[in-house]
Amino acid sequence: MLARLREEAGKSPEDAAERIGCHRSKISRVENARLGMSLGEVRDLLRFYGVDDPDYVEEVVNLARRSNERGWTQQVGLQIPSYVDYIDYEETADHIRSFEPMVVSGLLQTGDYAHALLKAEPAALSSERIAELVEVRMRRQEILVRDAPPRVCVVQGEAALRAQVGDRAVMADQLNHLEEIAQRPNMELQILPFSAGAHVGVLATFVLLSFPTPTFSDIVCLEHLTGTVYMESPEEASAYALTFDSLRSTALSPVESLELINQIKREL
Repeated sequence: MLARLREEAGKSPEDAAERIGCHRSKISRVENARLGMSLGEVRDLLRFYGVDDPDYVEEVVNLARRSNERGWTQQVGLQIPSYVDYIDYEETADHIRSFEPMVVSGLLQTGDYAHALLKAEPAALSSERIAELVEVRMRRQEILVRDAPPRVCVVQGEAALRAQVGDRAVMADQLNHLEEIAQRPNMELQILPFSAGAHVGVLATFVLLSFPTPTFSDIVCLEHLTGTVYMESPEEASAYALTFDSLRSTALSPVESLELINQIKREL
């Protein structure tokens, strides 16, 4: 319905994205029934499309309200818009490529590791807020065990395995978890060892998300202290795909990576 109204108004997806301050891919995913949007965004788009019949507006808004009832991020009170967008992207991707040099990738973290990591936030989060964010992180991991899970490829820096987050028991549990999760058929975990020296990813931590339909372009997610930057042009996505392939070729093989994890666990 939104796609038809946009086309009748002579507006492009880029026009709609600029209107509500989001990324072009979000408009495509909304119009393909893969993502909901806030009621305020729906009303704003309808005004932008020249829809002024109040009964029709309420009909569309009610449809949006019912679709948004399925969003679990709202159920836990998540109030970080960029994080909600990221989770939406993550849940609909069929291929996730992640490079994390310093900390364990969020999809691979244990609850205790995530808790210890969030306690180090400079924003001095409350214990309640930390518990909420840990719950969100654990819920995100459900995509790994659902029917038709995404293919997940993670290149993890050796520093992430050796930096003690929490106490030694937390780290031992985290290393055990990495060993277990690496055995899943949809998971490929590779460790980039210190011995690799300077490498193409030395200045970039990123996640590259690909989707099962060509309607959605690949999206590169760059997390920073106060939010997330999304890049979706074909040139940008291609550059990061090449970077990830280079990192994979530099990293240890999955078997060698498990051996290194086991070695670090024994040293711990």
